[in-house]
Amino acid sequence: MRKLTLAVIAAAASAAAAPALAADLNVSVEIPRLSVAAYHRPYVAVWIERPDNTAVRTLAVWYEVSNVAEGEDWLKDMRTWWRRGGRAMSLPADGISSATKAPGRHTVAVPGARLGVLPAGDYVLVVEAARELGGREAVRVPFRWGAANTARASGSSELGAVSVTVTR
Repeated sequence: MRKLTLAVIAAAASAAAAPALAADLNVSVEIPRLSVAAYHRPYVAVWIERPDNTAVRTLAVWYEVSNVAEGEDWLKDMRTWWRRGGRAMSLPADGISSATKAPGRHTVAVPGARLGVLPAGDYVLVVEAARELGGREAVRVPFRWGAANTARASGSSELGAVSVTVTR
C-alpha cells in the first residue's frame, strides 16, 4: 500500500510540473493618445518573466521595422527588456516583430503551442514602452500559467490598461 501511495504522489507531482499545453495567452495593451506637440509612436516590448525577474520569453516587439537599422538602434531605450534578453535576440523575429502601433487598444494572442515548454506556475507579464521625445514606462502584471485566469494593471503615462488572460 505504501508503494502505491508514493507512486501516486510522484505521478501527481510530475503532472503539476509538466507544461500546460492546452492554454492560450491573450494580452491587451492600450496606448493612450497624448496631447503633445510632437507625437511619436512608442516602441513596445511584451515579455514574460519569472517572479525573480528572469526573462522567459519575448512575446512581441513593436518598433520601426520599415528602416530596420535605424529602428534597431532605438530598441535599447526599452532598457529593462533590452538588458533582460532583447540584446540577445536576432531581429526582426518571425511572429514577434512588428511595426509601432497608433494610440488605441492592441492585442497579442499567443497560442499555447508557442508556450508549450512553460511549466505551470506564477509569472509576470511585462509591457515596456519608450517614446522619442517622451518617456519610458513598464507595467508589470502577475498571472498564473496553467489555469484559466485574468489579471490587469494600468500605466500612468506611456501605457494605459494592460491585461493578460490565460484560457484553457
